[in-house]
Amino acid sequence: MKQQLLTMPGTQLDFAPELDTLSAVDRRLFRHFGWGPDHSVPRVALHRMIEEYALARPGAVAVEHLGNRMSYGELSGHAERLAARLAEYGVRPGDHVALVVRRGIPMVVGILAILKAGAAYVPQDARIVRPAMLRHILHTTGARVVLTQSDLPVTVPAGHHTLDIDAVMTERGEVRRPRVEITPDQPCYILFTSGTTGKPNGVAVTHANLANLLLTQPGDLGIRPGTVVGQILNIAFDMAAWEILGCLTHGGTLLIRGDDIGAVARRADVLIATPTILSTLDPDKCAKVRTVAVAGEPCPRPLADRWAATRTFYNGCGPTEVTIVNTMQHHHPEAPLLTIGRPTPNNTVYVLDEHQHPCPIGKTGEMWAGGDCVSAGYLANPGLNTERYRPDPFLGGGRMMFRTRDLGRWTPDGELEHLGRTDDQVKIRGFRVELDSVSTVLENLPGCTRAVTLKVDDSTLVAFVQPETVDPAAAVQAVAEALPYYCTPAAVHPMPALPMTSRGKIDKAQLLDVARGEEPAE
Repeated sequence: MKQQLLTMPGTQLDFAPELDTLSAVDRRLFRHFGWGPDHSVPRVALHRMIEEYALARPGAVAVEHLGNRMSYGELSGHAERLAARLAEYGVRPGDHVALVVRRGIPMVVGILAILKAGAAYVPQDARIVRPAMLRHILHTTGARVVLTQSDLPVTVPAGHHTLDIDAVMTERGEVRRPRVEITPDQPCYILFTSGTTGKPNGVAVTHANLANLLLTQPGDLGIRPGTVVGQILNIAFDMAAWEILGCLTHGGTLLIRGDDIGAVARRADVLIATPTILSTLDPDKCAKVRTVAVAGEPCPRPLADRWAATRTFYNGCGPTEVTIVNTMQHHHPEAPLLTIGRPTPNNTVYVLDEHQHPCPIGKTGEMWAGGDCVSAGYLANPGLNTERYRPDPFLGGGRMMFRTRDLGRWTPDGELEHLGRTDDQVKIRGFRVELDSVSTVLENLPGCTRAVTLKVDDSTLVAFVQPETVDPAAAVQAVAEALPYYCTPAAVHPMPALPMTSRGKIDKAQLLDVARGEEPAE
């Protein structure tokens, strides 16, 4: 039985009574700043656009990995065969199919095949997914079929079918598969995010949600036929869909990395990354790159300035639940601030207080997201849906808005300053401290490329910086001079590189273990 998702009826731009708390000027700016451009977006399932390129340019290179290439015609043909096999296994439009693979061309074939079958793909990296996690995913999504590769150590629970992508790709002969029709409001993928109860939550993101980002500026990143897009992120991370589907729906060439991220970055025209991953790359060695987009965690200003000096650089923000990013800034080094920009097309952002009333322009509040970015909700978690998705009083018409748990404020010229997460505001000795503000001071030290600050206990902060050549005494002194005394870390640990999670973000849990265990930061 399919899980019931949130519905999002049409838009109705009515002002809510909540705006009465604002001055006349702020009411006008609330609407002027908070509404993204109104753009028309094709109402189409994304795989149809890939199929169109396969018909129009069958010989164009769609995907490359470690020297192996596959054209659009070949990609569509292999995916068509695999989709037929999925149909034989009972996969129907609206179903969910687990995709447990390693990075490579079969991964892309699997994604397209699942979409051709009318289903949503549920991506997991076969190298790191644990049996308990896979069982939870299969139970939550109701997926009965697992697409994988025969040489991978994937343990699938009894009662589920496995289908080997590699084996199907070697089959020959004519394929006959009834064409299936789906609506753009059906899920394209199910992404699992970390949950507060210890169990990850499955978020359903629709074709329409994705089309609104991928098929409008600036989210399309200028990708056109022949553009080389680096594929460097973990498939279980939503930004990987920006790489993969953002490339293929525009006829680009997806360049999938091996172990060496730099080898792909040196050949790509477009890079999408987390700041942590981008900080490992040297822009001087990536001369071909013309466009860079970062999201997933706060970006250090020095990192943004370095890349923006010689290419188009976008700083974005948005949790999985609002479709990868719902705000973007085209950053320039001479800009007074590094912000997360403005709402992307057909989206809204509201800065609200704890009572969900609009904050005056310039005041800090929690960002809520509205518009076409708002995803279809969590699977099998009605309580969390009620908590995080609320009726949108500003758009009306039955639309929903999402509580991002990001803190922000509007600048006088209508851009959003990201001020950390609500859970990154901590109390130290009774004083409220924003951890990101400490990290920002550290990242502005000469030679420091990345920093993170953590709360160890009610009276202690510690910080970690990269590279190991950063002077810890100078780092402590810099914070002491810039911020109140209670913001000063008890220790700053230089490291050659901060550890990353599988999704390319700083691994705060690992660093916290180091801090609490008083282990050497190596």
